[in-house]
Parts: sequence; structure tokens; C-alpha cells
Amino acid sequence: MIEAIFFDRDGVLNEEVGYLWQVENFKWVDGAREAIKFCNEHGILSIVVTNQGGIARGLYTSEDVNALHNFMQKSLAEVGAHIDGFYFCPHHPDFSGECPCRKPKPGMILQACKDFKINPSNAILFGDSKRDIEAAEAANLQAGIFFTEGNLLNAVKNYFEEAGES
Repeated sequence: MIEAIFFDRDGVLNEEVGYLWQVENFKWVDGAREAIKFCNEHGILSIVVTNQGGIARGLYTSEDVNALHNFMQKSLAEVGAHIDGFYFCPHHPDFSGECPCRKPKPGMILQACKDFKINPSNAILFGDSKRDIEAAEAANLQAGIFFTEGNLLNAVKNYFEEAGES
């Protein structure tokens, strides 16, 4: 039984636009809000894990990222949905050195599993890069699903159908 779905943010929940921190540049991927609502309706935690190296580069601040995440929550509330947790890595190896939280390392996922008491083998991740999938594997999640286009709700439902989840 799936307890949680981890979602990469940029390119999975919202359209990839480069360094995103401004609300006016945010656009949901097709089916993203509905995928979050599906999780909520089925008692599955929805958790965002996102590298935000633009903070280390000095392009924006942690407060800017939190403001964008607050905007996402308000937008989700309009359809009766919510994200249970947001985790972001503000580091970039070229600017702030190595860290345990920047994907492909599993730090954010492991912290969320600890915070929410999630068994990693009962969680999956949807990501749009090799480093997302590597982080899922390093955290011993049930699966890392590569998602780059299409409708996110359909992708989530397809995973549940193929895995025999109810």
C-alpha cells in the first residue's frame, strides 16, 4: 500500500522555466492539481522534494521559495487539495559545497520519511530527471517514476493500475 508520493516540483508539478521563484512565472502541469487531490482523497501523503540551487547562486531566497509554495497551496485549495509537505535543498555544489539533501542524494526524502513516519518501501517518487530517480533508489522507495510530459493525474492513476494498488 502506497503511503506517500514524492513529487519533484519543476517539470513535474509545474512547467519547467529555469530558476522559478516568481508566482507570475508559475504554471501547473496538466493534471498536477488533480493528481494531488487524488492523493488527498486516497489517504496518500503528497510531498514535494525540490533542488533549489538558485538560492546558493544568490538568484532568490528561501523566503521566495516559501512564498511560491504558499501560492501553490492556495491554488490547490481552490480545487479542494493540499500538499502535505515541502522540502527543498538550497545548496549547489559549485556555490555552497556538497550536502546530503541535494538530489541525487536522498536527504530530503529521508527527512520527510522521518517527519511523517513513512516506510520508504511504501512510497514512490515522480521525477523528471535521472537525479530524481537516483534519489528515490538511494532512499529505498518502492519506485521512482520518470515523468516528463502528459497528464500527471493519468500517470499517477496508471501507476496504481499497473501496481495493482486500490
